[in-house]
Amino acid sequence: MKTPSRYIDLTTDYGFKRVFGTDVNKDLLIDFLNELFQGKKVIKDLTYNKNEQQGDTAEQGLVIFDLTCTSEDDSQFIIEVQRSKQNYFKERTIYYGSKLISDQAPKGGVHGWNYAITEVYVIAIMDGFHFSDSKEYLHDICLFDQKTGQKFYDRLAFIYIELLNFNKPETVLESDLDKWLFVLKNMARLDKLPTFLKKPVFQKLFQIAEYSNLNKGEKQMYDVSLKRKWDEYAVREYWETEGMQKGIEKGIEKGIEKGIQKGIQETQRKNALNMLNLGLSLEIISKSVDLPIDEIKKLCSL
Repeated sequence: MKTPSRYIDLTTDYGFKRVFGTDVNKDLLIDFLNELFQGKKVIKDLTYNKNEQQGDTAEQGLVIFDLTCTSEDDSQFIIEVQRSKQNYFKERTIYYGSKLISDQAPKGGVHGWNYAITEVYVIAIMDGFHFSDSKEYLHDICLFDQKTGQKFYDRLAFIYIELLNFNKPETVLESDLDKWLFVLKNMARLDKLPTFLKKPVFQKLFQIAEYSNLNKGEKQMYDVSLKRKWDEYAVREYWETEGMQKGIEKGIEKGIEKGIQKGIQETQRKNALNMLNLGLSLEIISKSVDLPIDEIKKLCSL
């Protein structure tokens, strides 16, 4: 069996829940979210809503935290944090964001309600697959007017973190957000706390994420979660390779077909030229070699 890394992989279901999914570690999530919002929102406290706190769903590979956040000005807003799987990815995030809005309606009906909708943000962390053809690693999306480019409604927003596109080495990490994304992507390959991560929140993170600090049951849960991630990667890689192979085979098939067609056309032209040299009429040549008369006329000028 492969020797586990010193630190757990934060992009596994278990690793993500252990670091971000418990009330005792909410200071880690608050710090990460504040860096992610880059001043647009400043969270001073958050509450894990009980119906989603564990992030478990019937589907493997989809972890969700439903949070009520309180900002510095005491306003409240809702955040959903996901470690998402690939299938129907955009549709999933839109569905969950819409559900967080619809759940705010009074249970007895909307009559008399003034539609005072609390802000909703869906934050999705993607590991192992691409969000789009873009090379960006951070996508901040909301409703806007396509004609003017102005925001239409900014109280529902989606923030997508595409870890595959985050390739900054340690030497060029500029902000604490860079450091968070570096840790999310690379923690499992580190063997010690890097010197550039001496901030107390990162020191706590590395202590929590140390594999040797897990008890026997926690190690078993993490090992299962890690194996599941590797299995998902293997399946995805297989289908990507299979798809590429099919593409190559299709390309070869088309190339052969094109080559055959080109050979037939060349033979038709040669036969037409021979018949022209024999003085046969254009109509007879056209019927014999199955070429349009206009095409044969072009051969006359060669």
